[in-house]
Amino acid sequence: MLPPKPPARPDKVSLWRYVKLFRQDILSAQPAKLYRAWMAEFRTPFFRSFMVNDPKVLNRVLKEQPDDFPKSSRVSEGLRPLLGDSVFLTNGDVWKRQRRIIDPAFEGGRLRDTFPAMWEAAESAVSRLETGVTEIEEVTSFAAADVIFRTLFSIPIEDEIASEVFSEFRDYQRSQPIVNIAAFLPMPRWMPRFFRRRTRETAKTIRGLIRRLTQARAAEIAAGTAPDDLATKIMTTVDPETGEKFSPEEMIDQVAIFFLAGHETSASALAWTLYLLALYPEWQDRLAEEAEQLEACDFAVMSKLKLSRDVFREALRLYPPVPMMVREAGCPVEFRERHVAKGSQIVLSPWHLHRHERIWERPDEFDPERWKTESGRQCAREAYMPFSAGPRVCTGAGFAMVEGPLLLSMLLKAFRFELIEGREPVPVAHLTVRAKDGIWLKVGRR
Repeated sequence: MLPPKPPARPDKVSLWRYVKLFRQDILSAQPAKLYRAWMAEFRTPFFRSFMVNDPKVLNRVLKEQPDDFPKSSRVSEGLRPLLGDSVFLTNGDVWKRQRRIIDPAFEGGRLRDTFPAMWEAAESAVSRLETGVTEIEEVTSFAAADVIFRTLFSIPIEDEIASEVFSEFRDYQRSQPIVNIAAFLPMPRWMPRFFRRRTRETAKTIRGLIRRLTQARAAEIAAGTAPDDLATKIMTTVDPETGEKFSPEEMIDQVAIFFLAGHETSASALAWTLYLLALYPEWQDRLAEEAEQLEACDFAVMSKLKLSRDVFREALRLYPPVPMMVREAGCPVEFRERHVAKGSQIVLSPWHLHRHERIWERPDEFDPERWKTESGRQCAREAYMPFSAGPRVCTGAGFAMVEGPLLLSMLLKAFRFELIEGREPVPVAHLTVRAKDGIWLKVGRR
């Protein structure tokens, strides 16, 4: 039995039919041939886009010439009410300055420092989970949000402001389509973006709550009483080139993306991993046995969770939380002997790349053992990018690869997860890859 995969659309549809399908779900809006194509061109009256699956071209875009292919503003339009000018949306010198301030907080040594907060969040997730039929995305969303608040601001999800941010963020997800109209129509910056009223209101509320957290932390830093967590590290880091720190408004932008990227993506990855383990119970038993090594809060235990890490990597391959990324050609180029004009949209699709029929062996199968083979290791180098790649690789990638296997192992040590007949989840892309009607599993004590 193969893990669920969304149905592909017919090869040819009209532009307006495509726009409608795209707004409903990016994944099922694409034709099946993209799982075999090295490159595909899509034309609209306003712009051209090229989906790229060729590892050599991907390497050029992401690693060799990243400055020539900045992030496209078209797709980011829909996220701007919440994220402002965060590191996720910016380009050029602004982005480089932001990364110089943010990156030190996520360096290797800092992961060891944040581990106790992750451990506490994992213990809390285990204590909260009840047996019976459960919607797993709700569970993983809450747990991932708890990790973010504990590591960023040293507060648990039960804290009043943290709880309110989480609640408002769920509203934002429901009111926010993945693509705003500006993604398809050329619109000047001054023109209204026609965001849904609820989207604007919720984004404003979330930013107001984050402002309260950052203002309180700034006061603690000034008084010398601030805890040594990620927020303190980022707010006190000086850009080595300019000598500047983040302004209060800039910090709100960055916290918004930390919450979005750190909570949304981790929740998606963990939920699909638990579903896959319910689908393949023999793997679940192996991981539960490995998890018996989790006895005390010691970062060194992560080196022992090898199976958990491989299973999590395989879940990220089959269900990459961010299914597509869009760059823009900053100058005319040639890809695979085809002319790509300046301003063209370059679509990089982890979803299709990770399931590409000419790259991966048995691409739609769940096989954590593949990461131990030479073929799997080569694919990992050339055609695996759940966190993007190159200079713009997600700054929290290392963080996620500790958090995911740890939460997974803690949950499996305590619980068994089983499928519910007739409730197979259908993957759809909203802000991340989620299940159309949730992921429902039966939870029992181990």
